[in-house]
Amino acid sequence: MNLILSILAFVSGLGIVVLTIFSAISTFVLPRSARSKLDRLVFSVLRRLFEFIMKFAGSYERRDRIMAYYAPIALMSLVPTWYVLISIGYALMYWSLGVGDLLSDFRLSGSSLLTLGFASADGLLVSVLMFSEAMLGLIMVALLIAYLPTMYAAFSRREQQVNMLEVRAGNPPNPYDMLTRFNRIHGLDKLAELWKTWEVWFADVEESHTTLPALVFFRSPRAENSWVTAAGAVLDSAAITLSSIDIPLEMSAALCIRAGFLSFHRITDYFNISHPHDPTFPETPISVSHEEYDELIRKLEAAGLPIKQDREQAWIDFAGWRVNYDRTLLVLCSLVMAPQTPWSSDRAPKFKMPPLFSKKKK
Repeated sequence: MNLILSILAFVSGLGIVVLTIFSAISTFVLPRSARSKLDRLVFSVLRRLFEFIMKFAGSYERRDRIMAYYAPIALMSLVPTWYVLISIGYALMYWSLGVGDLLSDFRLSGSSLLTLGFASADGLLVSVLMFSEAMLGLIMVALLIAYLPTMYAAFSRREQQVNMLEVRAGNPPNPYDMLTRFNRIHGLDKLAELWKTWEVWFADVEESHTTLPALVFFRSPRAENSWVTAAGAVLDSAAITLSSIDIPLEMSAALCIRAGFLSFHRITDYFNISHPHDPTFPETPISVSHEEYDELIRKLEAAGLPIKQDREQAWIDFAGWRVNYDRTLLVLCSLVMAPQTPWSSDRAPKFKMPPLFSKKKK
């Protein structure tokens, strides 16, 4: 019976260590999107804690200052979480080998993991476990040191375009300011360069925000900016250009929209948040009303932009583009608690934490 118990303890401890290592590899090393249930648990628990704290914040500016700490604290919480689990796993293995009682085995495990050296034990297998645990402790620190510069480089690339957008699209960003200013400064025939720039931006965000998912929650340096609402303004501007502006068809705008909705879809898929796949209009309605669209078109026409004659067809075409990203845009605005912005966060549903280990809904 004691032998069976020892074997179970060793196998359990080894399983805890291996699963924790795979969680760290998924977060720090693996160059593709990979869900870690442990990471999700840490971020979800802290999100609930931050939402409770924000109940006492009276303004958006205060909530934004609170949420600015959410992603960094959650990210930094992963390392001590991994350390605790590795310590527990090795303590069980030491106990199964008869090193001592559970308390002394946990002290030995912590001493080895943190390379403190105040506790030791004899035996070849025990020594091998101690050295392997110390090595894991050093590897975890090294991975975190290497991980942070990569994350902040991706954050810097993202925010550079978000900040530059304010020059053309106003604050908060919106299609009217973006298209009218671009028309005055460059002319609408130069829009292709903008769509190509944002197509690359969307591809970069998709890659970085699924392989480094904590980036999704890193907030812009200014409370009124958000990468989600900036992206939404660009996509709406591209959709308006393709559907409603009477200029030669520019396929780079269509490619920009496709890059955008694919990016949004894959980020929301990572978080197991449901959204329609391959939606079509009018079977799937959009959150922008016909009246809101007409008002924007009248303003653009008054500002001197050439508008297509068939307004009804233009509305159908706009809705056909918007439906591809409408739901995911609103979901991401809610997920990151984006600032109030027309046609995006102003109509986003109240965010609800999805179940921790639910299967993705279709």
